[in-house]
Formats: sequence, structure tokens, C-alpha cells
Amino acid sequence: MALAISTTALAQEKTGAKAGFTLKPGTVRIILMRPAISVGSQSTGGMREPNADWTNQAIENLTAALKRTQGKLGNEVALYDEGVSGEGALTSQYANLFGAVSNSVIEYQFFAGNRLPTKKRSKEFDWGVGPGLSQLKSLEGADYALFIHTRDDYGSTGRKMLQIVGLLAGVGVTSGIHQGDAGLVDLKTGELVWLNADRAMGGDVRTPEGAEKRVAQLLEGFPGKPVDPAAPGAKK
Repeated sequence: MALAISTTALAQEKTGAKAGFTLKPGTVRIILMRPAISVGSQSTGGMREPNADWTNQAIENLTAALKRTQGKLGNEVALYDEGVSGEGALTSQYANLFGAVSNSVIEYQFFAGNRLPTKKRSKEFDWGVGPGLSQLKSLEGADYALFIHTRDDYGSTGRKMLQIVGLLAGVGVTSGIHQGDAGLVDLKTGELVWLNADRAMGGDVRTPEGAEKRVAQLLEGFPGKPVDPAAPGAKK
């Protein structure tokens, strides 16, 4: 079992980008769409139980962390503003569509063993949400849309106890789910040009410090982002 888990972990990719895509600092305008954030608990039996208080805390913390980060991404990044367009519901639908596309990328491209027949012999990154996004008035003047999703289910005491019992019995039981993804969509074509996704993220989004860590993980390797001189391995 341990060998199988190890092999799967090694096979999973976390970041993908469209072939030939580059983004120079200071050349484009990016709209940061309203993040889709959901927080709950995981019951003893593994069922999800949404928690409104935790979700509100996470929204507040992640929004603040994103605001502090947006000026460090190398290009102009503006928060989404529906204005008088009345397109809020429609952009929410596109956010859901992005989530579905992101899940497909993770399942059928990032896991090489699950790669679709058309992609098995190639690492071509060819995904999108359709060209309709470019027609939204609330996105006029922007070049790209940045979508962010996070989901956290914290294991209950019962779930953690079950995990311990399972460990003693040699049965794998997970406690907690911590997932996130960030993707950049070209507004001219609707193509997904960059995706960073992880099904085992860190940072407790219910705290400001944890939210900072989560945002740093979500935007790791963001196209056009200047190299942080303080980062490990960065050139001085």
C-alpha cells in the first residue's frame, strides 16, 4: 500500500501551462475573479459538513492575503468588480466551469496514468472554458482572468480517532481534505494557459497566517511573477 501511494504521489503533476505560453512582467492586465472558498468538517464516516463561520473566516483571511499579494505578481492585477453590468451570476457560472475544467486537468492530465487517449503520448496542455468569457462587459480592458478555488474539510475528533484505529489495523483512513487551485484564462480565446493545483495543500485558512501560506502555495510559479530574492534557491 505504501509503495502504491508513493508511486501515485510521484506520478502526479501539480502545474501545467499551454505550450509556448509566456507572460512578461508589466505587459498585461489581469482580473482576479471572486475566489470560490468553502470550509467545513469531515464527520467520522467521512461525510462533509459545511461550516458557515469557518467559511466566512476563510473568505476574510484569503481576500486580505490576495490583496497583499496582487501587487507582487509582476503585472496589473485588479479585483473583479461587477459594476452595473449585472453579470455577477454569470461570472459565478464561469467560476464553476473553471472548477470543473480544473478537476478534469488534475484527473486526466496531472495523473499520467489517467491521461486521456489523445494526451497519453504528449504533454500538450490544451484546456479551456470557451470564448464566451471575452464577451462579458465587466471584463472589458483585461487580458486574462485569474480564478482561484479552495476547499478545506477539517477532520472531526471522531474522524481522527478512526484514522488512528485504521493505522493500527493497517487500513488507510484520511482525515481532512485540503485542496486548492489557481488558473489563468486568456480572455481572448477562453484557453486555460496556466494551472497550479494541489490536493494536499497547507495553511489553515481560518487564520491570517494560514491564509498567507495558502495564497503563496496557490500562486507558486505564477507566470510573469518576479523572482523573490529571498526565496530558497533564488539567484542573488
